[in-house]
Amino acid sequence: MTSAALDIGDPARSPAVRVVRVSEHAAATRVPGALAPLSAHERERAAAFVRQADRDRYVVAHLALRRELGALLRLEPSEVRLTRADCPVCGGPHGRPTVLGDPVHFSLSHAGDVVMMAFAAVPVGVDVEEYPRVASARETMSALHPREQAELAAVEDAEALPAVFARCWTRKEAYLKGTGSGLGEDLSVTYVSALDDPAPVPGWQLTDLPAPSGYAAAWALRQPTAHEVRGA
Repeated sequence: MTSAALDIGDPARSPAVRVVRVSEHAAATRVPGALAPLSAHERERAAAFVRQADRDRYVVAHLALRRELGALLRLEPSEVRLTRADCPVCGGPHGRPTVLGDPVHFSLSHAGDVVMMAFAAVPVGVDVEEYPRVASARETMSALHPREQAELAAVEDAEALPAVFARCWTRKEAYLKGTGSGLGEDLSVTYVSALDDPAPVPGWQLTDLPAPSGYAAAWALRQPTAHEVRGA
């Protein structure tokens, strides 16, 4: 899970994105001492999973995140201190995950066999999802923005619906992760589009990411304000 050094110095640039396949690293997490870089809380959460596949996904993702952050911050993975920003919706301590006392911003997502991480000098969100079943897509789309619902309803080929739905969903999840509101914001509020290109969202850049077959992915990057640009 080693990688080249990350470059996140310019807030106007795309975030650095890393992809890890769970199946390629799960076995290595089961050897004695493999979980040492994790915090006590992370080890407790890993132990609480009933299904081995869920445990593997969680452990591979969090070990990879700590290794990437450690390389970026020139720290041992176990020395990276993770915390949570305040939620912008309710003010509670369950907003975006952050590195305590350091300005680096990151986001983590995992689904199925894929882990994605994004790192930037400004708030960033990343999301990866497996294509859902047609029935699940149709059921869940009713929670989305009215324009997104209409766009998804206009997809005539049922076999194409899961990919289009996942494209829209990952854009929205990435944005909500970036703002830190998560599902504290109603999914019908912000329009991100289910069409070929993401809709413009004030203050944010949304971009679809290449993803393995059967997955969709996107990132959202907060754009620098005019004051930040002038002060750079």
